[in-house]
Amino acid sequence: MQLRQLREAAGLTQRELGNRIGVSGQAVAQWETGVKRPSVENLTKLADVLETSTDAILGRDTA
Repeated sequence: MQLRQLREAAGLTQRELGNRIGVSGQAVAQWETGVKRPSVENLTKLADVLETSTDAILGRDTA
């Protein structure tokens, strides 16, 4: 998952990103480390906030 790189490129902390989508910074940290995975709903919110695709967050090659 490329979430950490995308978050850092957007200049957001885990807490800031969490606040924007309605989850805790701890939840974001768990997604970044692979402990847990975001729901489809939260994945869509992440893509909106980070201005990217869900595939990019998941690290899928879209080529």
